[in-house]
Amino acid sequence: MEVANRALKAKAVWLILDQRPEEALRILCEHYKIEVPDLKVGLPKKHSKVAGCYVVHQRIIYVADRETLYNPFVILHEFYHHLRSTSGRHKGNEKYADNFAIDFIDAYKQAIKAVS
Repeated sequence: MEVANRALKAKAVWLILDQRPEEALRILCEHYKIEVPDLKVGLPKKHSKVAGCYVVHQRIIYVADRETLYNPFVILHEFYHHLRSTSGRHKGNEKYADNFAIDFIDAYKQAIKAVS
């Protein structure tokens, strides 16, 4: 089970880096059995100084620009907020969202190292 989870995490990062963040979100939502959030370029007015944000009542992950669409850390960090909000539990805090994203990126790095 852990190997499958690590492979899923590595694949999600790879898809984002491969400029397919929507597909990464789709497979993550299938795995966690939740609705896929929308993904939009351009930030809401009150969030102009961040790379990305998640607006719960809209179920939208916003990113600052097209380049940020392909940043695994930002996409996975904001996905964590979506995951937590749809589970009925507290949204979680930034530290947990950061750790969630880092765990996925570490899985990707390990997968790359294993095939090198």
